[in-house]
Amino acid sequence: MTDSQPVNLDTTCTDTAEKNLDKSSVKNTNKMLDKNAETLEYLSVDDYDYELPDSLIARYPLAQRSASKLLYLATNQQKNSDSQIIDKQFFELADLLNAGDLIVFNDTKVMKARLFGQKDTGGKIEVLIERLVNISNLDSTVLQLETTDGKSINQEHITLCHVKASKAPKLGQRLEIADGHMQAVVIGRQENLFILAFEAPILPDLERYGELPIPPYFERHADATDNTRYQTVFHDPAKLASVAAPTASLHFDELVLNKLAAKGIHTAFVTLHVGAGTFAPVKTDNLLNHTMHSEYAHLPQVTADLINQTHANGKQVIAIGTTVTRVLETAYQKTTINGQALSSWAGDTDIFIYPGFRFGVIDKLLTNFHLPKSTLLMLVSAFAGKAAIERAYQHAINNQYRFFSYGDAMLLDRKIKAQA
Repeated sequence: MTDSQPVNLDTTCTDTAEKNLDKSSVKNTNKMLDKNAETLEYLSVDDYDYELPDSLIARYPLAQRSASKLLYLATNQQKNSDSQIIDKQFFELADLLNAGDLIVFNDTKVMKARLFGQKDTGGKIEVLIERLVNISNLDSTVLQLETTDGKSINQEHITLCHVKASKAPKLGQRLEIADGHMQAVVIGRQENLFILAFEAPILPDLERYGELPIPPYFERHADATDNTRYQTVFHDPAKLASVAAPTASLHFDELVLNKLAAKGIHTAFVTLHVGAGTFAPVKTDNLLNHTMHSEYAHLPQVTADLINQTHANGKQVIAIGTTVTRVLETAYQKTTINGQALSSWAGDTDIFIYPGFRFGVIDKLLTNFHLPKSTLLMLVSAFAGKAAIERAYQHAINNQYRFFSYGDAMLLDRKIKAQA
């Protein structure tokens, strides 16, 4: 890729899924569209394209987490006026917030979910564990519980996986993974995902033999540095279930967290287990035809209470990343019916946020710079305004900001509605 070429968004490969698969929950509708908007704008995927010099893709982290740049896109108080772009350093984040504000983090942990092996016929494969599931929750009509060699199948360790191979493995075929240290059988397909039955518990073996699934645009394998730096400093070890990091949180270190606490800025946690669908480009021309991937999310009651109290005190809630945004706005849709207060919620979310969406919880969003034509770029455009995001991204390119997972950060104010 040369500096004059756009980023290549096609991260798919042979028999690799582009989205997570709880299709029954996918609605392709946005329940929180702004009723004051007469029409929805920017519904073409091409509205979210931009060219990025290859040299601005951050393929390795900086030596210090909080040494990144921070672009603050500040909303002017007058309606219909342009947002201000302010260049900061990430360790100055506390200076942009107020005592009593609440920061919400995602406490998920990234699995070493990428594995390498071969089919019993010898063909090489690459496996990416997307999700651990209970076999009772799968459609039994898609399952093949007999192997090609007539042996029994262990039904206790079931996963949904992406499989990359020159020729797709067949139902009932055995897979030898990690030089034979792990064995699995293909027992079904759920759309483009493979259903694999492993012979032993998966998480311990992933830690021993797996590789962190760093983003495809890094164009390299994970190394020892990634094992530390592609995890947040506050992840919950018991919540080992993501295949990608909540990257906005990667900027936080003890220096920044201590400065926030010293200023009286509170913190809270939600959980969203990030799936590989976060890297999948939108393949439809019209956003209304896009099927959003589904991910498990949880808003604890203690966090809901802190959010409600923060707003009652006239303070702001800051979502750290698009994953937190998706949890909070989904929970808002699910729990605040008929004027009820935000409360705890858990389940799968397939929320798709694009311009026209009406936010119910977050006041500020801290995020990284996102891939062209991605659902994440659509989300930030909905929050801060399409034109404001375009100006901010061009400013970032002109000023040599670093982009994507190991790149620099943005702090966004919510767009003020235009006068009716």
